[in-house]
Amino acid sequence: MSSTAPVPPPWEPPLAGTEEEQLLGALDRQRATFRWKVDGLDAVGLDAGIPSSRLTLGGLLKHLAVAEDFHSTEKLSGTPMPAVWDDNGWADDDSWEFTSAASDEPAKLYALYDGAVERHRALVRAALDERGLDGEAHVSMPDGRHASIRRLLLDLLEEYGRHTGHADLLREAVDGRVGEDPPDDWRPAR
Repeated sequence: MSSTAPVPPPWEPPLAGTEEEQLLGALDRQRATFRWKVDGLDAVGLDAGIPSSRLTLGGLLKHLAVAEDFHSTEKLSGTPMPAVWDDNGWADDDSWEFTSAASDEPAKLYALYDGAVERHRALVRAALDERGLDGEAHVSMPDGRHASIRRLLLDLLEEYGRHTGHADLLREAVDGRVGEDPPDDWRPAR
């Protein structure tokens, strides 16, 4: 008698595997949990906050889209950010992505985020295939030491850990959605 193990959801990291598979799997799990926390909201839901913070789910969506693109371009290879960020307000406001999200349509915010994740996956995959986790990234310290690709991925994973926790609190305030992981059959609304 044979039993078939249940198929894990696509964002579940492998139980065993290489360091690269584990690291990329953990990052994808954080992405999926974050995306589930912000999924399916209108402009009012994306702009809702809690009294103790100015953070919103829309602001977090836009901020993590920026983080994805920044890590996979300027930090990884020294190339400029994608053209979607050309018309930004960073010169006048260091928190521009957080503050400007309230004036963006939900579809734009979701597209910015989803597009940035896909670009990051492609650029990091190419860099890993070429140089591996220990390969040098473009970003360096003042003394000339370069970060490894591993370090960039760990930094992005940390960024997600922080902001997915924020998203937990914000989403619960919007409509009561709670939980650690998306339901197994969940897929992002497009």
